[in-house]
Amino acid sequence: VKEVEAMREIRPFEPFEELRRQIDKLFEEFISPSFRVEEVGFRPLVEVYETDKEVVVKAELPGVKKEDIELTLKDNNLILRGEKKEEREEKTETVHRVERFYGKFERVIPLPVEVDAKKAKANFKDGVLEVRIPKTESAQETKIKIG
Repeated sequence: VKEVEAMREIRPFEPFEELRRQIDKLFEEFISPSFRVEEVGFRPLVEVYETDKEVVVKAELPGVKKEDIELTLKDNNLILRGEKKEEREEKTETVHRVERFYGKFERVIPLPVEVDAKKAKANFKDGVLEVRIPKTESAQETKIKIG
C-alpha cells in the first residue's frame, strides 16, 4: 500500500492522463472520418460579387497551374475543377508533417443572377483566378424615373 501511495506522489496527473486517453478514444470511435482535417481535401476559397453589369468570381488556387484548371458554366452555376500536382524531388530529408493538399478538386459555385455564359472571361494571376460573367439583360438593374 505504501508503494502505491509513493507512486501516486510521483505521478499526480495520472487520473487526468487516463481521462484524456478515454476522451480521445471516444472521439475516434464516434466522430465520422469525414470530419477529420486530414481527409477533407482542398476546397478553393472563393469570393462572389456583382456589379451593375456582371458577376465576378475570384478563387484562390495557390500552387495550381493555369493549364490544370477547368471552368464550366451550367444551369447558372460556375463549376471549377482542377488538380494541384505534387512536385516530387529525391530528397534525403525526413518528412515529419504534410498538411498541403495535392490532387483533384471540384467546386460548384451558384451564381446570384442569370448570366450570359457565352461572354464569360477568365484571368489567372499570382494564384488567383478571376472570372467575369456579364448579366443577362433581364438580370440587369434598370432605374426608373419618377414623373
